[in-house]
Amino acid sequence: MKEKIKKTNKLLINHFGIPVRPKKLPDPLDTLIATILSQNTNDNNSYIAYQNLKQKYKNWEEVSNISKSQLEKVIKVAGLGKQKSVAIKTFLFSLKKTNGKIDLNHFNKMKDEKILSELTSSKGIGVKTASCVLLFSLDRNVCPVDTHVHRTLNRIGLVKTNSPHKTFEQINKSLPDGIAHQFHTNLIMLGRLICKSSKPICSICPLLEECKFRNKNFDQLKSNARNNFLLLDSI
Repeated sequence: MKEKIKKTNKLLINHFGIPVRPKKLPDPLDTLIATILSQNTNDNNSYIAYQNLKQKYKNWEEVSNISKSQLEKVIKVAGLGKQKSVAIKTFLFSLKKTNGKIDLNHFNKMKDEKILSELTSSKGIGVKTASCVLLFSLDRNVCPVDTHVHRTLNRIGLVKTNSPHKTFEQINKSLPDGIAHQFHTNLIMLGRLICKSSKPICSICPLLEECKFRNKNFDQLKSNARNNFLLLDSI
């Protein structure tokens, strides 16, 4: 599988390029809370909710001291306010109780598996959220799996799974060193722009020749061909 992943990654880079990373990685706790807010909503709404928190409170210590109902109001725009406020408050309380302070600096010396275990033991934090912390803030070679990544990897044929969690387990067992960020980011681009859930645009997919998806969609290609025919016929 490792060689297939390398080939897929190369084709994605040829099409989308290498995603740019910020010179300074975001704080792990910032990434964790931002990712919790992003669950089951769009990027715009989760960003507004995150900025609401950052502007209203000086730090996560302050957030830990407000009530769940207060927190719910501030992040309401991201949806699922009750669940997300519980997840955030529960984790901040646990972090302060265990470490005596609210930060994730101790993660720097921990192994990936231990970090995943610690994060996912807290209510409302799943593997996808935890793996985003590993990739985006700790620069670990871990590929988070959301619905786009799960769908595209299964269609391509790199995995054959029925859940994002199982896809995560399989793909990360064979992930080549140093490619997690570009592979993850470009798969999301592929899923959002080309390999869409209901109507994938297979005619322009950079992975068309490698893809094992049986129900490929070439409707757009047919539509363009028909328009070209009508244009020629009218000349």
